[in-house]
Amino acid sequence: MTDRLEKTTIKKLYTRLIPLLFVMTFVNYLDRINIGFAQLEMGERLKIDPAAFGFAGSIFFLGYMLLEVPSNLILHRVGARRWIARILLTWGVVSALTAFVFNDTSLYVMRFLLGVMEAGFLPGVAVYVAQWFPVRHRARAVGGYIIGSAVAAVVGGPLSTALMTYADDLLRLAGWQWMFLVEGGAAVVLGLCAWKWLTDRPADARWLEPEQRAWLESTLDAERGDEARVPVRRVVGDSRVWSLAILFGCALVGIYGLLLWLPQIIKSLGHLSTLQVGFLSAVPPLLGVLGTLVVSRSSDRTGDRKKHLAFVYGASAVAIAGSAYVPNPVVAYGLLCVTGLFIYAGNPLFWSLASSFRTGAAGAATVALINTIAQFGGLVGPWSIGLVRGSTGSFRLALLTIAAFLVVATVIALVMRVRPKDGTTTVPAPAGGELRA
Repeated sequence: MTDRLEKTTIKKLYTRLIPLLFVMTFVNYLDRINIGFAQLEMGERLKIDPAAFGFAGSIFFLGYMLLEVPSNLILHRVGARRWIARILLTWGVVSALTAFVFNDTSLYVMRFLLGVMEAGFLPGVAVYVAQWFPVRHRARAVGGYIIGSAVAAVVGGPLSTALMTYADDLLRLAGWQWMFLVEGGAAVVLGLCAWKWLTDRPADARWLEPEQRAWLESTLDAERGDEARVPVRRVVGDSRVWSLAILFGCALVGIYGLLLWLPQIIKSLGHLSTLQVGFLSAVPPLLGVLGTLVVSRSSDRTGDRKKHLAFVYGASAVAIAGSAYVPNPVVAYGLLCVTGLFIYAGNPLFWSLASSFRTGAAGAATVALINTIAQFGGLVGPWSIGLVRGSTGSFRLALLTIAAFLVVATVIALVMRVRPKDGTTTVPAPAGGELRA
């Protein structure tokens, strides 16, 4: 009976929460990466060179980092429903207003503000999922919504370039302006949906049966244990926080570098139209959806996180380095697709680990701090690729730089410690005992 109760409860959680979180994550990444497609036409129209564009892509992360920890602490205090709704509403407005930038400086301002308004969304959602899903179901739950980022890259290319192509000059606005308006407006609509649909705590979930609420709360309370009483100040001194943050920061150099520059990299492989670039840009993240689903299920089944992280980032490093050297553009594109298959698959593993270190206010601070430190990858990736591309006229050295960062991420994944120093943990593994992630 307990097994049946667990199964029906988790199924209801997935059905109720994951689809909305998936769509939110989809729009979140769409509004981050659409600047890469806008640059195909906006750069020439506004006279923005590759280095300036790379800086615009990176400055987003500066605003994001400044408010990441405060945002997650506010979420813990006021509740996820209110704060996630606020984040969606304000970032949607800023993203839509990006349609009216007129030079590189105004673009810098809007991208910085977008980072400020969006700060706390992904770590906030990770904390929210940890408040609802027991650890043995968590990687699959995170994978269920985090693939929205890969799907955004899949659909984002065709969607963004189609808007740019077919809405061009509608009401005297350029196609790239319509792209920002439509995709930013979607976040505003989702903010209203979050306010109406999300529930802050299992105890308030009237859509669960009483016995389902009781089982869920008792299971989550047992997993929290003493970690719920850890002072927030101890988070900064936890070596696990720093090792996981640096690992993911190195991975983000590749993830965001590839996300924002993939259209330009593909365009450099041959004479392609904007629409063709959009569709070809969809394939690597489409494979990333497959990789995410397979790897997250495998990780939940085995209880392992570290080796899975090392595998996906190591394979990504080999593939992207190969794409820099092969002379055949078809083979180079194929290796970019292999990179997409693996590089996105580490995201649910990262968020599952980050949200398992602490709970309560310390848990919110832990996830936010890890993600804040990791965002150096967002600062380094797009900007450095823009500088290298502008100075060398080629993406080869930039791709090799990404590969080097991914190698560092692989090494850290293999050697990092993910359990408390005393060897105890409050998190049971899928088959019982400790979770040796």
